[in-house]
Amino acid sequence: MAPAQRAFANKNAEEVTLGVPTKMSNSEAFVEQMVAHGVTDTFGIVGSAFMDALDLWPGAGIRFISVAHEQNATHMADGYARVSGRHGVCIAQNGPGISNFFTGVAAAYWAHSPVVVVTPEAGTMTKGHGGFQELDQIPVFSAVTKFQAHVNNPARMSELTAQAFDVASHERGPVQINIPRDFFYGENNHTIRAPKKLTHSAGSDAALSDAVNLIKNAKNPAILAGGGVSMGGAYDEVEALAEYLGIPVACTYLHNDSFPANHRLSVGNLGYQGHKSAMNAMHEADVVIALGSRLSVFGTLPQYNFDYFPKNAKIIQVDIDQRRLGLSKQVDTLVHGDCKQAAAEMLRRLQAEDNIACLSNKAEREAHVAELKATWEAELDSFTELGAREAGRMKPRAMLRQMELALPENAMVSTDIGNICSVSNSYLRFNGKETSMLGAMTYGNCGYAFPAAIGAKVARPERPAFAYVGDGAWGMSLNEVLTCVREEIPTTAVVFNNGQWGAEKKNQVLWFGDRYIGSQLKGDHSYAEIARSMGAEGITVSNVDDVQDAIRQATENQMKHGKTTVVEMMVTKELGDPFRRDAMKLPQRVLGRYQNTSEVSESATGQATDFVGKNSAH
Repeated sequence: MAPAQRAFANKNAEEVTLGVPTKMSNSEAFVEQMVAHGVTDTFGIVGSAFMDALDLWPGAGIRFISVAHEQNATHMADGYARVSGRHGVCIAQNGPGISNFFTGVAAAYWAHSPVVVVTPEAGTMTKGHGGFQELDQIPVFSAVTKFQAHVNNPARMSELTAQAFDVASHERGPVQINIPRDFFYGENNHTIRAPKKLTHSAGSDAALSDAVNLIKNAKNPAILAGGGVSMGGAYDEVEALAEYLGIPVACTYLHNDSFPANHRLSVGNLGYQGHKSAMNAMHEADVVIALGSRLSVFGTLPQYNFDYFPKNAKIIQVDIDQRRLGLSKQVDTLVHGDCKQAAAEMLRRLQAEDNIACLSNKAEREAHVAELKATWEAELDSFTELGAREAGRMKPRAMLRQMELALPENAMVSTDIGNICSVSNSYLRFNGKETSMLGAMTYGNCGYAFPAAIGAKVARPERPAFAYVGDGAWGMSLNEVLTCVREEIPTTAVVFNNGQWGAEKKNQVLWFGDRYIGSQLKGDHSYAEIARSMGAEGITVSNVDDVQDAIRQATENQMKHGKTTVVEMMVTKELGDPFRRDAMKLPQRVLGRYQNTSEVSESATGQATDFVGKNSAH
């Protein structure tokens, strides 16, 4: 990276050269270090604690995007980081502004996003006195960051800032830079550091040899492509390995973009509401090659009453983070390396081998993959006919199928947590070789999707950005429509209006006898009208035949006219399966006054249930 050419109010230099100690203000050092790490966009809410540094950002070419709520700033930084591969940066006022960051930082932690969380803190001469907006901010984030840099001396401003940015990149996760507000003032000799570049290997020779031996002797191996494939740009290498062996490739949960969906060997994604084609391919495998995956327990839970993950298969796990190797599942071969290089090296070694067992039935296996996909596609189509029809409302799966057909080829889609959003996992397919799907991952927090889509749009304005949001979660993020309008960030939110917290309501259907407490969202308001009152576009869709036109209109609004659109989908109360049946039990009552309320739905007996459950409209 070229040396930064800005010194702002620096009295002793006309420019700043990387690696050379230079007299400058502490705020200048902080901003210059961000410039050195390529920061061009940040998200947050203005505050007096960091205003001295903020005043320099325009001159440094750094955009400050003012949001409606600090949690959403972290989600924006997360979405920005995931699709750009660069740091996502957020900052806010000390105390309450910083504590509002926590949920978004936790989501970024489990998504392995290089988010830099800048946390100005109470002044050093008042901290501990219980003053205004005071909080001990380091313990708050200790469990959800890869590194915490507390600037304990203003002369270390550039040093610790640089270290935090480097760790975020090298360890793929959020970091915290905690700066006492009085340390932004004053001058020191600061050395602005260039980013540290690391090179990774494919893994040890012994581990790769073990992996190749397992693959060589396997009759029916399969590849499990995780988030590391998209993060590391390993698409071509995984594709080449799969094509040489003629083996299916499944994507991990919420990483539907880790292998092109239109490839002949792609069998779809695992996890909640995933593809049965992927689950059957995985179930039949005698060796699983997990590339860039931590083998999440939640992402491999049984689905459709099918405990599909193979019990006797050998597992090869490749991951750059040694802490994740063998953590969630018993693994036969651990490869601590970069999955892009590991896939390429395994292919090179396999091509030099003789008598590779799975090559003998390559054609038959590829035909079987095509059969698995066709069978699942037909079954998926049949799901749209389940559930009762309702005038003025669409069945969720029928609506999702039409959305799938209308999404632009290069769309970025973020999904919230919730029933319909999770069912959309069956319909989200991406053919490109870049990060395109953003989920709240295993932290599973509501209110993630829309701000993440906004951040993705800022990072990649040439691509259309869509957020899938239930009406419950929309209540947590609709205020950011104002941000989109004010900051001219055209984004599309698709809001599923069914008047309920669907995921939790499904538990009440199954386990609590259709007694709905806290899961009903009543009201005759229109989210499309609310969007229009904020200065955005609003479209209400109540007929499945109009879904594709609405998505295309929203895309045109975004890409041609620079307008944010809220597409309000009026859907029935039909519910998909719960996230996990192992998390709930039949209720037991002891006190007499409660025993008459312990009846539960027949579908809670543990027997197989219909896929969509009840169409409960209570």
